[in-house]
Amino acid sequence: LAVQALSCAVNWGDIERPPTLTVIDYSLPSVEPRLWVFDVATGKLLFKELVAHGRNTGENMATSFSDEPESRQSSIGLFVADETYVGSNGYSLRLDGLERGFNAHARERAIVMHGAPYVNASLAASQGRIGRSWGCPALREAIARNVIDTVRGGGVIFSYYPDPAWLKTSRYLNDCAGTGTATN
Repeated sequence: LAVQALSCAVNWGDIERPPTLTVIDYSLPSVEPRLWVFDVATGKLLFKELVAHGRNTGENMATSFSDEPESRQSSIGLFVADETYVGSNGYSLRLDGLERGFNAHARERAIVMHGAPYVNASLAASQGRIGRSWGCPALREAIARNVIDTVRGGGVIFSYYPDPAWLKTSRYLNDCAGTGTATN
């Protein structure tokens, strides 16, 4: 699905062919690596990492997603990684959501990729889940800068969860031919 969504976004002209494709599978538990970064040209796996989901998205398992401000939930769908900055969470990467109703408010919600001390294997082992963000895909502090520098400036992020509404209506999963209507 991630490759299909990426291809559709390029075919639509919504994005340029990106150097990287990051896949986040929120259907997996937070205690397992569920973020992968691939080099698009070679298909090579560059990173396989733990990633946090939003505080109101679930405990160990993500179950609820939103694009609403102040929801403290993660968003699903296709994003483009834009520019970096240093903010309250340190070195961070701004994300632009491409899917109305699912992630289009990412920038105004300050949904960014950043490092966080609560994303680590020992915390996962002691409490049965990693810590949770306010909706951001937060990474281990030790690897965050490397991942951010790899995907910034046009990399694509595909955040997956088997949400029936998104799977049925996503432009990038259903309307690759550009007909203007979603199909199953």
